[in-house]
Amino acid sequence: MTLRKPLLAIILSLIIVVSLMAIIQLEKNSSLTTNLTAPLASPAFSSQIIFSDIAREAQSPLISNSTRAQVYEFIVANPGIQFRGVCTGLCIAIGTAEFHLGVLKKAGLISFVRDGKYKRFFAAKKFSVKEMKLISLLRHETSRLILKTLAAEKTVSHGKLASDLYITSQGLTWQMNRLREQGIVQGNWAATQVTYSLNEIYIQALPELLCIIES
Repeated sequence: MTLRKPLLAIILSLIIVVSLMAIIQLEKNSSLTTNLTAPLASPAFSSQIIFSDIAREAQSPLISNSTRAQVYEFIVANPGIQFRGVCTGLCIAIGTAEFHLGVLKKAGLISFVRDGKYKRFFAAKKFSVKEMKLISLLRHETSRLILKTLAAEKTVSHGKLASDLYITSQGLTWQMNRLREQGIVQGNWAATQVTYSLNEIYIQALPELLCIIES
């Protein structure tokens, strides 16, 4: 009888300990299940960055590809147009025009030639380098009038050309020197008279290019 009481006390203690361990384990399992089934929360700062970026893109001044298509089509319809002409013709901002022209140039869809300090834009592979230079000259009113006269009359004297175009002799000399340097016009000196005519390689191309510029 004396031995049974301590033995019963030990057994009761073990039962209590095992019960407590079981309860603790159940609570842990319950907590783990709750965490696994609950939706994962994203960090607040990261979410703010993502939505901020989306909002900023939606308000970006660099407009969609439809504007880029308009820029390309405008250059196709107006070969030799200057940068400012693109901005004015399409009523778009300078930064927008620069961006889309840069994309089109990088994609190989347009090219340009230098005209003094300006760039003149063309649809890629549509014109030769000589044709692009000639179109650039035709974009200048005085040069265009000179070349139109030479195309119509074949050979014209310096005096008559200056008179017909209402420009000074010195002014015509400057214009003709530039055209001769480009290889478009050739001069013929006979005694005291100077006459001008188109270089043969441009005789056939000029009328067609004039139609493009004046259409």
